[in-house]
Amino acid sequence: MPVRVQPRAWIGLAAWALYLVVVVVVQAASGVPYTEWGDSASNLWRGAVVSLVLGAVVVAIVTSWLGWWRPALRERRTTRAKWTIIAPALLLVALVGNLVGTDWSAVGADFILAALALGIVVGFNEELTSRGLLLVGLRGSTREIWVALVSSAAFGLMHGINIFLGQSVAETIPQIGQAFLQGLTFYVLRRVTGSLFAAIALHGAWDFSVFTLDVSDGSNPLTILVLLGGVFTLATFWFAARDAREGTGDRAPEAAPA
Repeated sequence: MPVRVQPRAWIGLAAWALYLVVVVVVQAASGVPYTEWGDSASNLWRGAVVSLVLGAVVVAIVTSWLGWWRPALRERRTTRAKWTIIAPALLLVALVGNLVGTDWSAVGADFILAALALGIVVGFNEELTSRGLLLVGLRGSTREIWVALVSSAAFGLMHGINIFLGQSVAETIPQIGQAFLQGLTFYVLRRVTGSLFAAIALHGAWDFSVFTLDVSDGSNPLTILVLLGGVFTLATFWFAARDAREGTGDRAPEAAPA
């Protein structure tokens, strides 16, 4: 499908804001505080999944109307700095640690189904919104290094809505910081693989593993890898961003005269 609307930063930000408003309003109306989502399968469905399904419909409609599916889901070319995949790989190892550390005998099948549904829609929604629509919009007029930083900062701020859903400020601020670092990690994964689908899968699987680990009172000694991966990606994401030529904000070098 051809691009219908020329990418602009304000359009990407507007799509990001619209998604947040829809999700916050529906989640607040559910009556289930964010801090109680993981208490039961019913809470997870009512507090999170229903709003996220509606959010998925909204973001899909917006993407179709803009005609941005192709640039939102695919890079024209991948980064040459393939070694930056180290950060997403560390997050993947930590994810496996979550799954191994979960006491699956303490997790009901109904909760697993609810957590799986949450993982699918949250991965799709938040990646398409932050590293899809917002990223495409920013690339219309912004240098790639700022595309990476601003889209990741917006992803971090996305998690600030939890303050309005019952979580304390003290708990939310570190969550925003961690989400910012993970956002950079998902950005790197997109640049290395050339596809948003890898980031959607890793993001969704991560959220699924966190909820099942928590509800089973399990433990993961590999959690430190999340922080290490975040620090690594903060120090190295520039290498994945510097050779991007995906938007009008990044001009390809002029060819040398013959």
